[in-house]
Amino acid sequence: MNNENERAARAKKGSPFLNRALEKMRTAGSGPRFRKHGRYVRYHIDDLDEWSLRYGKGATTDARESGAGRG
Repeated sequence: MNNENERAARAKKGSPFLNRALEKMRTAGSGPRFRKHGRYVRYHIDDLDEWSLRYGKGATTDARESGAGRG
């Protein structure tokens, strides 16, 4: 559990790009599962991991060829 907390703390310090990308995907309906807490949108790290494992690709051509990446 402590390892999970450390990982979440590191993720929280992440780039604003992540937030903007997730917002765009959420609006399009293609991003990971999210939760609304009042006006705040939150992503559980387990949901991000699950989504990433399901839709992550090794190369940009992988997503275009398979049509995957849209959640």
